[in-house]
Amino acid sequence: MKPDIHPNYRQVVFQDLSSEFAFLTRSTIATKETIKWEDGNEYPLIKVDISSHSHPFYTGKQKTIDAGGRVDKFRRRYAQK
Repeated sequence: MKPDIHPNYRQVVFQDLSSEFAFLTRSTIATKETIKWEDGNEYPLIKVDISSHSHPFYTGKQKTIDAGGRVDKFRRRYAQK
């Protein structure tokens, strides 16, 4: 590999702002904020609006749309005469 052309791949903490959930992973994203993690080390911090901890799909609070009724209504309205 050529030196100095690849981004810095390092440990980063992602924090969900809506639920205060945080997880440690690796990323190349740049940030100036840091946070002290559970292991006592300080890592770069990325704040996100939504994560798997607060997204309705993963929490089971997703609303189901009545697609079947809409399709039948469309077919009745635009049925060939």
